Amino acid sequence: MADTFHINWYATGLRAERLEAALADITQTSLRYGATAWSVHRSQDDQYKFLQIVHFSEKISFERWWEGSEMVEFRTITSGWWQVPVLYSPQKLVGHGSISSANGNGAVAAEQASAA
Repeated sequence: MADTFHINWYATGLRAERLEAALADITQTSLRYGATAWSVHRSQDDQYKFLQIVHFSEKISFERWWEGSEMVEFRTITSGWWQVPVLYSPQKLVGHGSISSANGNGAVAAEQASAA
């Protein structure tokens, strides 16, 4: 069963720029642990708030990445850059939609996630 994990980060004063760059760098390492996709989002309403999203096909692969040497080192080095606690939460995809421009007509595609 595929899982998406959301990790919320909140930067401490004047460290949001450094945290943004560090999150973008470290999240890429998830691909080496079996992630199928990743993204990092920064709130436009609250510039100190970040959302890190990683997609894994198995929770154990996520846990290997989260507890792996790169993430442990990342959390150690950047420990003063964000507020604690930092907790991850698994998410279940229930639907997905997009606008496709591949065929040039702007067709809307929507699909509902199948039950696992």
